[in-house]
Amino acid sequence: MQQRKIQIEYNLSRLKQPSINNELKSGEGGFIYKENDKKYIPKAIPKESFASEPRPYQPKHVVASVKHFFVTLFWFCYPYTMFGRILCTISASLLAVERLSDISPLFFIGILQILLPFTLIDLYVNGVNQLYDLEIDKINKPFLPLPSGAFSFKTGVIVTASSAILGFFTSYMIGSWPLFWGLLFFFLIWSGYSIKGPLLRWKKNPLLAAICIFSTMTFIFPLSFFYHMKTFVLKKAGVFPKPLMFSVVFMSLYSLGISLFKDIPDIEGDKAFGIESFSTRLGQKRVFWICVSIFESAFGVAFLAGLSSPFLWVKILTGLGNAILGSILWYRAKFVNLNDRASIRSYYMLIWKHLLTGIKELSLK
Repeated sequence: MQQRKIQIEYNLSRLKQPSINNELKSGEGGFIYKENDKKYIPKAIPKESFASEPRPYQPKHVVASVKHFFVTLFWFCYPYTMFGRILCTISASLLAVERLSDISPLFFIGILQILLPFTLIDLYVNGVNQLYDLEIDKINKPFLPLPSGAFSFKTGVIVTASSAILGFFTSYMIGSWPLFWGLLFFFLIWSGYSIKGPLLRWKKNPLLAAICIFSTMTFIFPLSFFYHMKTFVLKKAGVFPKPLMFSVVFMSLYSLGISLFKDIPDIEGDKAFGIESFSTRLGQKRVFWICVSIFESAFGVAFLAGLSSPFLWVKILTGLGNAILGSILWYRAKFVNLNDRASIRSYYMLIWKHLLTGIKELSLK
């Protein structure tokens, strides 16, 4: 028994001793395991991430998240087009005014009744176009919310669908038939312009694309806004006054120019995806100068409209104003570099600014 106890203690003490052949030491770059004069130095090797998709924007704070959403939403809706339509709303509404007493709180409520549903459908129109043009915009407009990743595709779908539903619901609650029909035609035309389907995707045909822009800016916007204000808000007979006629002619020319010009900077992506525009068919330079000539013709019409006014101050203001606008547009056209997309877009923004000014002057007649 005593001998067995001694044997157990001997074995335990032997286990506590370090092995002669095996040693584990701390060395530079990791642990060194030595066995029979062989050294193994295990090291951690970082693995590359295989995530290829860009991660969605995830702000840490709620305030930053809300701010980011609304800033992105602002650029999602093409603000320059919305500003143009807002000014068109005010201009067409002013054409319905016959006397100073018509400009009352009811008049401003009527303007808000136009702006709210049309802004929502405007958001739908721009949204559905970007959703179906996502791959093209990665080439032509990579800075937009969807191709840049600021908005996910799912977010774009939710925003677009919600805008359409809210737009028609708002129009229904207002109860104005001119407003409803204008909204419906606006929705249908631009859905057909962008959506892929049988007999749809009209933007692939340059003539149909031009008709979409022409009909919207020339007829749908000014007529629906004017008759909403005239018949629904002011409760007066729906006539077709001379200033409205000049407005329609001016917008018909200007919208035609915009419909041709808008595809000039997008020629690369349009060619890649088989979209035929006048720019891809006729060339950028030729289409550019055709557009400039059309814009000059529009300001010529506005100039003549001003001269037809019975008021001297209107003749001077609109005549001189349209002459200046046309001159600036022609002068700046000489310095546009058609090989530089930024230069073309800068001139395109100038076209929209001149449109806003021209609409202001037409409302004075």
